Amino acid sequence: MTEWKKICAVSDVPVLGSRVVESEAHGRIAIFRNSTDEVFAVRDKCPHKAGPLSQGIVHGKTVTCPLHSWKIQLDDGQVVPPDVGCVKHFPVKVDMGEVYLEL
Repeated sequence: MTEWKKICAVSDVPVLGSRVVESEAHGRIAIFRNSTDEVFAVRDKCPHKAGPLSQGIVHGKTVTCPLHSWKIQLDDGQVVPPDVGCVKHFPVKVDMGEVYLEL
């Protein structure tokens, strides 16, 4: 059974920025909002050197890790080639201006 957890209002996530939430089961989760108000969620840990993705630069549907510039696709957690790897991605929905995560 799917469990959606209300996290925050969309307006609480800065445009081209992030907000971090703690999950007992999953650790730090970064919630991102891009320039077209799409919202994404991934584990806040780059697969390269564990950099805090929440401090990265958001562009389109990608975030660039602040440590070594690895690019992570926010819609599925995959690393952009030529680098390889992935981060855990969390399904997100927005309803009535509120962000929900599937945990």
